[in-house]
Amino acid sequence: MTLRMRILTAVLSTSVALPVASAALAEGEVNLYSSRHYDTDEKLYSDFEKETGIQVNRIEGNADELIERLKAEGANSPADVLITVDAGRIWRAADADLLSPVESDILEERIPAELQHPDNLWFGFSTRARIIFYAKDRVSEPPQTYADLADPKYKGQICIRSATNIYNLSLLASRIAENGPEEAEAWVEGLKNNLARQPQGGDTDQLRGLVSGECDIAVANTYYFARALRIEVDGLSEGTDGIGWVFPDQDGNGTHVNVSAAGVLTNAPNRDNAIRFLEYLSSDSAQEYFASGNDEYPVVEGVGLSASVTQLGTFKRDDLNLHALGEFQTEAQNIFNTVGFK
Repeated sequence: MTLRMRILTAVLSTSVALPVASAALAEGEVNLYSSRHYDTDEKLYSDFEKETGIQVNRIEGNADELIERLKAEGANSPADVLITVDAGRIWRAADADLLSPVESDILEERIPAELQHPDNLWFGFSTRARIIFYAKDRVSEPPQTYADLADPKYKGQICIRSATNIYNLSLLASRIAENGPEEAEAWVEGLKNNLARQPQGGDTDQLRGLVSGECDIAVANTYYFARALRIEVDGLSEGTDGIGWVFPDQDGNGTHVNVSAAGVLTNAPNRDNAIRFLEYLSSDSAQEYFASGNDEYPVVEGVGLSASVTQLGTFKRDDLNLHALGEFQTEAQNIFNTVGFK
């Protein structure tokens, strides 16, 4: 039976009651609840199966829905590992006591300290940077820092997603952690005053705004642009030559990053296999697949970058522990609401 045929399937919705699943106790399997959905992951999983003999089963869905499912399943959950594509949601799982500490010398040695939970509840396995893009023919002096995005000289030029977006909540949470809430609120006020339009759409739409001329400056995650360099993205790929980019704060704290992360669940029926799977994700070969599958940066030093990411270049990363992105998430949303940033 192929791996794809073995994928556990479910219709996930928070608007209906979630069934309680029976625990899977087989020693030769690991059950993943994952919000990743990339075709390249198929080889990632099949290689793990070949190396270990451990069968991979998974449910894929929205992270918030998966977390609610885990709460409903409780001790009867078959899930061993939760994978999310941002630090904010893995924090929500940890905050709900769904994750358990993992003691692993391999993970401690290979994953940078700032990309793992302080108590080893989760580990990051790929990163993406939230950076500044700009139209090269219209912006001669682009912002060099996140603070610059609030400079009045950029009034009417900036496109960015809404305040409820987890990536923007995480970015603001990092500013609260590093500069305090008063500075963070003033920054949001200045950013709001510099918007070219009301926040709308996803990161790709902010980049499309540069091509269409609706925006001169856009804030987006690196992988959205790298993807447009690798494959055809309507309304963006044809204009990438006219777009420049800045990794902010290279002379300061470094550029803000987010992670795709995973943790072992508190009620994992196959705990040893789950830890082995996380350790596998930190291997050089798995790192290449895990990161390149979404045009991201691997977390393990020395692992090569994909062709699309190589074009963006390397950068100095902010070393703030990403646990803070969740810790200050509610405060970040309150600041957005206070300022009236939609």
